[in-house]
Amino acid sequence: MSKKMFKNVREEALRMLERIEKEGAYSHLLLNHVLKEGTISDKDASLLTELVYGTIKRKNTLDYFIEPFVKKGTASLQSWVLQLLRLTVYQMEYLDRVPERAAVHEAVQIAKKKGHRGVSGLVNGVLRSIQREGIPSIDSRLPYLTSLALETSHPEWLIQEWTAAYGEVRTEAMARTNLEPPVLTVRLNRLKTDKESLLRQLEQEGCSVKAGNISPEAVLITSGDIFQTSAFQDGLCTVQDESSMLVARLLDPKPGMNVLDACAAPGGKTTHAAELMNNEGTLQAYDLHEKKVRLIETQTERLGITNVQAAALDARKLTTKHEPRTFDRVLVDAPCSGLGVIRRKPEVKWQKEKEEISRLPQIQSAVLQEAAELVKTEGRLVYSTCTLRQQENEEIVNSFLENNPSFERDKSACGCLPEMKDKTSENQLTIFPQDFHSDGFFMAALKRRY
Repeated sequence: MSKKMFKNVREEALRMLERIEKEGAYSHLLLNHVLKEGTISDKDASLLTELVYGTIKRKNTLDYFIEPFVKKGTASLQSWVLQLLRLTVYQMEYLDRVPERAAVHEAVQIAKKKGHRGVSGLVNGVLRSIQREGIPSIDSRLPYLTSLALETSHPEWLIQEWTAAYGEVRTEAMARTNLEPPVLTVRLNRLKTDKESLLRQLEQEGCSVKAGNISPEAVLITSGDIFQTSAFQDGLCTVQDESSMLVARLLDPKPGMNVLDACAAPGGKTTHAAELMNNEGTLQAYDLHEKKVRLIETQTERLGITNVQAAALDARKLTTKHEPRTFDRVLVDAPCSGLGVIRRKPEVKWQKEKEEISRLPQIQSAVLQEAAELVKTEGRLVYSTCTLRQQENEEIVNSFLENNPSFERDKSACGCLPEMKDKTSENQLTIFPQDFHSDGFFMAALKRRY
């Protein structure tokens, strides 16, 4: 491809930011799609990723910096103009390797191309003023939580909610960790390889790797393109966050068991459970959407797993397909607000409205109640989410136990997890992003007594 055919990296970043803001697109999926298209040069690929993630990550802080320089306030600006200003101020403030004047010049050229002369004049004026005067400091008179929300770029309602649930110290550590770039983690496929062999092969194929921090199957990829390796293509490993790997461990499915995963797509926990079962026994995997069921099937095929049967089904209707008390293990990885994975999907913190996510506990409780019907006596039921909200985690489990006296906390379950000092209590586990630099996660193990 000739150089002339490559797209302008800042124009492309602006287009993507607009799609994420207006359409609710996911940054990681959009980036993967654009980079696969090959319309961005190799040297610009990492800059595009940095510009998109960085601008979303720092959104309300950038708005705070820009606001004093726009006469009628940022609310008066067209959406793309505000995005262009955010994108440029992000470069000026947070990217040392981009010269300020180059970033400003490029922004003005984009404004000329996309808007009328008045728009390019406004963009030029705002950016030159910021260049001359510098960005404002965060007002020291602001209340602590407002200031923390601005400094770490989180919605204030979320900072308030976390502080009420987990305290100021833990909330601040979590908010700051959410600004750090995540490390890509893969899970070795124990049906095909072992840790040493996988580490060796990935290094030979150009990846920098090291063993994970908590999960025995985890390998951290610190550099290199894992997707281009034959290790990945041949199914020796699959991408999964370390925290997420602990869920199948807590479930502890054994070879020959009858297991059900109620909300299975894209299949990370399903395939891990199948590997722990040594591909023996049966694993029913359900998801609401047919399209997502295909993701599970693609995973099982690549990993060489044959004991998974995937199908589309609303997890609130499991008993229409299965007789009660027929499964040794049942996993409910419930649909949730996803606020534990902000480092990977920074737009999540802006896309989730408090009112919207207040409906989730009702769905989560319904799925858990339905799935519980299928658990055998002495069987294990695991409930998990990738969020950090007590309304979607502890409160769901507590309410379920109050209403279902035939279930209790499974006291033996945490023995299935790797040693994590002071992390497990009441046979449930909350992992914060700062604990092991993995995703925020909640999981609890319950047992049917009779």
